[in-house]
Amino acid sequence: MQVLVRDNNVDQALRVLKKKLQREGVFREMKARSAYEKPSEKRAREKSEAIRRQRKLARKKMQREGLLPMPKKVAVRGRR
Repeated sequence: MQVLVRDNNVDQALRVLKKKLQREGVFREMKARSAYEKPSEKRAREKSEAIRRQRKLARKKMQREGLLPMPKKVAVRGRR
């Protein structure tokens, strides 16, 4: 992973790096690996994640088909 530092602005580069790591799921992975997870807990977690993904896909499909309202667009502040 690579982050460019512009005008010696390291704070901004750190923010960008943290955002990229968050999107990739690195922090979640580190937290999950910090302690042992029993196989039964792992199965339950993976099952709930799969259910969450399926619900999200179904919700997106219904929105595309017009059965549910589309989510409101959020304006991004500070962008040029």
